[in-house]
Amino acid sequence: MAYSWVHKDRGELRIYENMNELSTDLADYIAELSEVSVKERGVFTIALSGGSLIGLMGKLCEAPYSKTVDWAKWHIFWADERVVAKNHSDSNYKLAKDSLLSKVPVVPSHVHSINDTVTAEEAADEYGFVIRQLVKTRVISVSDISDCPKFDLILLGMGSDGHVASLFPNHSALEEKNEWVTFITDSPKPPPERITFTLPVINSASNVAVVITGGDKAEALHLAIDDVGPGEDFPTLPARMVQPSKGKLVWFLDKPAALKLDCCQFSE
Repeated sequence: MAYSWVHKDRGELRIYENMNELSTDLADYIAELSEVSVKERGVFTIALSGGSLIGLMGKLCEAPYSKTVDWAKWHIFWADERVVAKNHSDSNYKLAKDSLLSKVPVVPSHVHSINDTVTAEEAADEYGFVIRQLVKTRVISVSDISDCPKFDLILLGMGSDGHVASLFPNHSALEEKNEWVTFITDSPKPPPERITFTLPVINSASNVAVVITGGDKAEALHLAIDDVGPGEDFPTLPARMVQPSKGKLVWFLDKPAALKLDCCQFSE
């Protein structure tokens, strides 16, 4: 059984006994949002990240989702991407294609990947332009409190340092307020060149889900969710800066990741 708890200002926390429970509930959650969005707008806009998140979405390739999800209405984006060739092992696009997109009937022209033949700066500019065009045609909704795109769902993971997408602690990209997509050339984790959605775009989404597993994330998750006073030792983590202005925030967690949360003191 999953344990669910609503934090007063950090969204809903769902904590699972095992990966199978988590991945099943994640598939249910995504499928339900897809159904609602397709009914309301005729499309479903979803932004993915890399890492273990994609593997945890694998249930979507299986029954019943493989048949019941209206895949033709999906438009797929990346909240961050490594600026490498699409067939490179570090590519988030390749990971998603191999593990998910090649196994379900998505429309190829609805898969919006970055241009992998240009610099990080150019790739970010081009991706921002693609998104702007799709906002103009109302494929992507627009926020009613800013001019930012309003994705139906942005899926994020979190690193043990508290980074989300390719927004790393103490990095200037966290301060970007004007661009929808920015770039970095000095990622603390290889490869160094990446593009990433900015915080205003992430926080304009209708729904944001952060999927975190493993005990190595427990301390960062504690700092991202619990009421810890600002301290010199703990700069504000990017994960704590994920705070949808009008959308819903849900955290999908396994027990080891949740071990240090104030709300969840588990008995062994």
